[in-house]
Amino acid sequence: MVNQSTNVVRIETERGLVGIGEGGEPRTMEECASMLIGLDPFRIDNLWQRMMRGYFYPAGREKLHSLGALDLALWDLKGKALDVPVWQLLGGKSRNHVELYSTVFPAPRGGTLEDAAKACRAAGFRTYRYATDNPRERVVDRFQLVRKMYDDCVLLQKGAGDGGWAIDFHTELDQPDAINLATMLEPLHPYFCEDLIRSENVASYEHVRQRTRVPIAVGEQFGYKWDINQLIERELIDYARVTLPNVGGITEFMKVVALAETHYIGMIPHFTGPISEAALVNCLIATSTTALMEMLGDGSRTWPYLPKVYDFKEGKLWPNDRPGLGVTVDTSRLTQIGNYDTYRAGMLMNQRPDGSFTNW
Repeated sequence: MVNQSTNVVRIETERGLVGIGEGGEPRTMEECASMLIGLDPFRIDNLWQRMMRGYFYPAGREKLHSLGALDLALWDLKGKALDVPVWQLLGGKSRNHVELYSTVFPAPRGGTLEDAAKACRAAGFRTYRYATDNPRERVVDRFQLVRKMYDDCVLLQKGAGDGGWAIDFHTELDQPDAINLATMLEPLHPYFCEDLIRSENVASYEHVRQRTRVPIAVGEQFGYKWDINQLIERELIDYARVTLPNVGGITEFMKVVALAETHYIGMIPHFTGPISEAALVNCLIATSTTALMEMLGDGSRTWPYLPKVYDFKEGKLWPNDRPGLGVTVDTSRLTQIGNYDTYRAGMLMNQRPDGSFTNW
């Protein structure tokens, strides 16, 4: 249905306010957006519950992408209506900036992997991120791959030092090989090892956890809090990689942050798109939990349809005082693929006496 889209979403009010979000695809967007028409955009959690639970099946991960995009737009709209950045609505600054790791940081001309990691750190990034996946090689020899990754990580450690590098296993390795590689990497002190095994059976991380000591980061393929709560509550990971809009937007992301904080688990959200990146800054600025965000390359990329998006400098992301998410969109550079202006209730949901939703 959808593979992490960066579609731009606009919510418009009768008074002319506009909220901007990102993600989703037309079919699930129609189901979610039609449930908002004519309702109070300030009741964000109420609207989230409505979109999440308003059909026979609770929203799955693909639908959560659309729901999350709309949730981002609702928070953006509310911030603009009140003339404050979203990070103010979430509690104000708890940190000055958000540290970053770089994916695919460019190596100096003629440089080695060690040189790339060293240049990444010199540019102000906290960590250089490497990965097992090679798009030019789709046949995986398990023993060769484990050996190559170890040898490459030795170079990364030389270039970036303890905690200056990380590696994504890409859910590519079978469990014995993932455990073997993680064990080999322990003396090299990575910041984190990501997605050691496939994500469907989270209980398998109990076996991985018992046999490894590297910091484990998991969650980029997950949706709402119920996808990751067992990993957090059983302390089978060190960092949660749930992200925006995949998790269901800011409303749900902040609940996962709070859940993770109770177990001293940090947040290392996955990069999905530029508007979501700006939204993540607003979220993580307002919490003191350990946080590290992903940036593609050296951070210099721009998007023609986004005159203003996130504030990047010196290898870090910084908060700004622009209202809402701080994003400006030039719609003249975009093609409209959907318009939803007719209310549809979905399944009629029951309410408790206080007005909160229970199920239908």
